[in-house]
Amino acid sequence: MASQAEQLASNLNFSAFAKADDLKKRILFTLGALIVYRIGTYIPIPGIDPSAVADLFQRQQSGILGMFNMFSGGAVGRMAIFALNIIPYISASIIMQLLAATVPSLEEIKKTGSQGQKTINQYTRYLTVVLATVQGYAIAVGLQSTNAVIDPGVFFQVTTVISLVGGTMFLMWLGEQITSRGIGNGISLIIFAGIIAQLPLALAFMFEQGRQGAISTPVLLGFVIMTVVVIGFIVFFERAQRRLIVQYPKRQQGNKIYQGDSSHLPLKLNSAGVIPAIFASSLIFLPATAADISSTGGPEWLAAVSAALGPGSPGFIILFAFLIIFFAFFYTALVFNPMDTADNLKKSGGFIPGIRPGERTAQHIDYVLTRITVMGALFLALVCVSPELIRGTIPIAFGGTSILIVVSVTMDTVGQIQGHMLAHQYDGLIKKSRLRGKKRK
Repeated sequence: MASQAEQLASNLNFSAFAKADDLKKRILFTLGALIVYRIGTYIPIPGIDPSAVADLFQRQQSGILGMFNMFSGGAVGRMAIFALNIIPYISASIIMQLLAATVPSLEEIKKTGSQGQKTINQYTRYLTVVLATVQGYAIAVGLQSTNAVIDPGVFFQVTTVISLVGGTMFLMWLGEQITSRGIGNGISLIIFAGIIAQLPLALAFMFEQGRQGAISTPVLLGFVIMTVVVIGFIVFFERAQRRLIVQYPKRQQGNKIYQGDSSHLPLKLNSAGVIPAIFASSLIFLPATAADISSTGGPEWLAAVSAALGPGSPGFIILFAFLIIFFAFFYTALVFNPMDTADNLKKSGGFIPGIRPGERTAQHIDYVLTRITVMGALFLALVCVSPELIRGTIPIAFGGTSILIVVSVTMDTVGQIQGHMLAHQYDGLIKKSRLRGKKRK
């Protein structure tokens, strides 16, 4: 028999959405914030030649710049004030999570609850400024070594750094506003909006190639079918989880004795999310980007490494898959601590049937988590590598990482919308019950 929550969810329809005024305000706020973000991707930093920047990017779009341009919605190719996007903030968040798990003083701050989390968030913002400043200065120096700068010098470097750092900090603030006042995770939605903005152009180019005969119709049809299969594959694995049964003993409150309850501890198959794919993509494109930036192509060994790790090559595919699997295990170990989970279960009186509370429970959780992380890592590697296998047959402008981010963020946002609609219906039922109670009196 379906639960009350499931019955309520089945009754969700457009009329219920039309009555949810708070949800509509949140959605409109989110759309407005994303429109502001898209406008910012067309505002160039001062002192650059747009045509020269476009020519420079055209020669380097197969490297890491191409990936960042996809994530930033074309801001890198136009060298806009949002060219750094939200990447420095993501990097700072991961670094702070790593430090909080290894530095005792930060670990103590993290354990102090909401106040400690606020302190960690403030440190993350400071680190974001530092990373954005370093990256902005590197971009300014790199642009000055080309013909893309109208008036090179110290003034251009200062204005470029201020523009890029200001753009990143504004996006960080905008993402936090979306999270608190809008719908969905603001940081994820900003990256999502950048990718979605580039997809129509990529698809139009691909179908134009098919119309001109550069791509055969069976190959193009096969690519469309493969994309649909990959999306279904992502949805299935993102929803998959291993549930560990948790039993709670009988308890007595006053003169009443309550029977023991049972629950479950959900362990996601892909606990690391899309972070391993983003990190692996950044690292594997570094040799090609370093060789492209140098006007002479760099040392011979760098050129050889760049050629061996070109997109679609066997070396690229093998190393890309290895890096994804490595970061999947690394980030899962970073964000999930089996010992803390076991201690929390022990404090609440819960236990896994057949497993002794404490250290044995932590070992069991770690054993299960390791096995499902293997499947999650292989899933990520397969999704991200599969487009590279056909890159020589069909020119694709977006990879598995982009599809993974789009599908994951869409699922998370839709889930939050459903949660708000459920809460709205529950509030309506409570108000009706109160009115009926008053009438009876």
